[in-house]
Amino acid sequence: MTKYKLNNAARAPPQVALTAYLAHAPRPPCGACALPARLAASLAKRETDKFGLNELKIDGLERGVCLCEQFNGGCKLCPRPAPAPAPAHAPAPATALDDKQPCAACRGAACGSPYPNGAECGAECGAAGARADAGGSAEAGAGGGWRRGAVRRARACCSAKTLLRRLPILAWLPDYTPRKGLADLIAGVTVGLTVIPQAIAYAGVAGLPPQYGLYSSFMACFVYAAFGSVKDSAIGPTAIAAILTRENLHGLGPEFAVLLAFLSGCVELLMGILQLGFLIDFISGPVSVGFTSAAAIIIATTQVKDVLGLSFPGGKFLQVWTGLYEHIGETRLWDTVLGVSCIALLLLLRKVKDIKVYRAGETGGAGSGRLRAAIAQALWFLSTTRNILVVLVCAALAYYFDTKQQTPFVLTGEVKPGLPQLAPPPFSATVGNHTYTFMEMASTLGSAIFVVPLLSILENIALAKVFSEGKYVDATQEMLALGVCNIASAFVESMPVSGALSRGAVNHASGVATPAGGLYTGALVLLALQYFTPYFFYIPKASLAAVIIAAVVFMMELHVFKPIWRTKKLDIIPAVVTFAACLLTRLELGIVIGIAVNLVFLLYASARPSVRVTTAVSADGVHHVVATVDRALAFPSAEYVRRALRKAAERHTRAPLVLDASHVQAADFTAAKGIKSLIEDFHARGQTIIFYNVKPSIAEVFRGVRPREFLHCSCRAELDRLLLEAQRRAKQTPP
Repeated sequence: MTKYKLNNAARAPPQVALTAYLAHAPRPPCGACALPARLAASLAKRETDKFGLNELKIDGLERGVCLCEQFNGGCKLCPRPAPAPAPAHAPAPATALDDKQPCAACRGAACGSPYPNGAECGAECGAAGARADAGGSAEAGAGGGWRRGAVRRARACCSAKTLLRRLPILAWLPDYTPRKGLADLIAGVTVGLTVIPQAIAYAGVAGLPPQYGLYSSFMACFVYAAFGSVKDSAIGPTAIAAILTRENLHGLGPEFAVLLAFLSGCVELLMGILQLGFLIDFISGPVSVGFTSAAAIIIATTQVKDVLGLSFPGGKFLQVWTGLYEHIGETRLWDTVLGVSCIALLLLLRKVKDIKVYRAGETGGAGSGRLRAAIAQALWFLSTTRNILVVLVCAALAYYFDTKQQTPFVLTGEVKPGLPQLAPPPFSATVGNHTYTFMEMASTLGSAIFVVPLLSILENIALAKVFSEGKYVDATQEMLALGVCNIASAFVESMPVSGALSRGAVNHASGVATPAGGLYTGALVLLALQYFTPYFFYIPKASLAAVIIAAVVFMMELHVFKPIWRTKKLDIIPAVVTFAACLLTRLELGIVIGIAVNLVFLLYASARPSVRVTTAVSADGVHHVVATVDRALAFPSAEYVRRALRKAAERHTRAPLVLDASHVQAADFTAAKGIKSLIEDFHARGQTIIFYNVKPSIAEVFRGVRPREFLHCSCRAELDRLLLEAQRRAKQTPP
């Protein structure tokens, strides 16, 4: 596929300047004939929609696509003199173009190119046209068009370019250098020190034993190194995936979480194969803000009881606060002191990296500069590894008290040592005396099978866009990579995983060079599972809760409500509805409610287009009414537009009505039926309705219902003629 830029900065799409193509395109033997046809086809709207109006696609286009038909404005390659005015008694053409005849190059007539190529053009043109006609007829008879398309798509799927895009490791591995390897090592170890305490804490958020958080933190890192396209993305357990897992486990055990990871991966992989990334576009900014803020509050709420040293069932927002009210008298003093101190320390350490290590106006030599750089690097490392440092200090403190036979803190307890078994995800589970089949497990997980992957994709693509530095993010590849990561992780007893923004920021700040940084993160987690799990016994739960609260407090995007209020106040409604629904019901139900409210607003806007009615006088002095519809005609708006036009006609009983359809880009069967009824209404009262600037495709839709009389035109001269005929007919018809 060849693409060329067009110089259309100051021109409308039908009037694009073709300088780039003429400068770069190879000239055929008969440039006068072949050039216009290829160029007209290359500008076909159905193709350029994929790339934007500023790009030109040349190869693989359909035969016989005409620029005139697509833009309804005449082909600029073979201009013709304006046609002579038609006699008054002449019938109106079916589709008239604005002062242009149909493109001769596209119609197969004589060459009309403004770029003649000599006297030999005629013979060459005729031979080329005959070959094209014969080939086209043969291919059409044999059904060659769709076969060629299928073969072309199959070749594209098996091409080296597609392989490099779907397996990005093949693109960056040949250029891998020791310098990049060192950068990835530093970033991978730094992220590993961040993910270990987070993983243990997120397992608690998900209602799982602590080792499942670590099981979720290594396999996805290895897989993403091969399939991931964003070097900064750190795949593993996240707060949102953990809280969604907790809400859908219903206390039935880790087997359900592992199956949820597997099914989520299958859904993500299927979405990537089918290129269903557009579904994420239905989650608007206000809905995303409301959901993220509510999720952060719910996650922090579930950790408050661990900070206070309390233990009671319930993980929903209202349940936790009810339990806190009922058990507040059982608060453990030292757990509370430790938890609050850890939160304060983590928030302070977060700001350490911003400390300036020099005074304003201070000057020094190279030695002092290196010293300041070393101090700044040390402060950054201290800030980045704050989670693991706080957890290690608290664990050491708990171990000290344990040697004194004192237990002032509630500890994490035993963490299962060793690596998980490599086995398929569980398709049945026994809980109590009941054995759940696969269908029963899937039914229990319910909507989470679709909501968890959808939100995981949203979170991961949002992370990718934050650190892409303006580069293109292949959403399809990210879906495929995330799907493979979850499927592979399910074989090592993992809960659902995604890219975490906090760890992505650490990865980016650490200078990661390629996705290979995840290899070192996964290796560090494996070392922790194999050798350090006995020491995790002494980690106080209050310190893990503090790690989670200090992380999710920055997920609350309440500050976004102010700019939303300044830009469009109506967008506050879906944000507030989503926020309240997530807090008061379930997270997945809350975001569905928010999306539904947003779609209601969109549907209402499409059902109530603007119909602007004005009066005008033609060049021949005919007074008429002009009604302009500002958007597509579809079933929600069909009856509304029909009523508005009837009211406009009733106010000007004898004047013809011109429906300006310049802004109408689409229409459906219901709208066509409404237009047919409208034409019959006008005919019954002896009033004329004329459709102006109707797109050819929309005109075909209207003709499909066979209206009584469908008058339409695309040029001003033809409109004036039709108005004059309408006035003459109105005078002949008695009132």
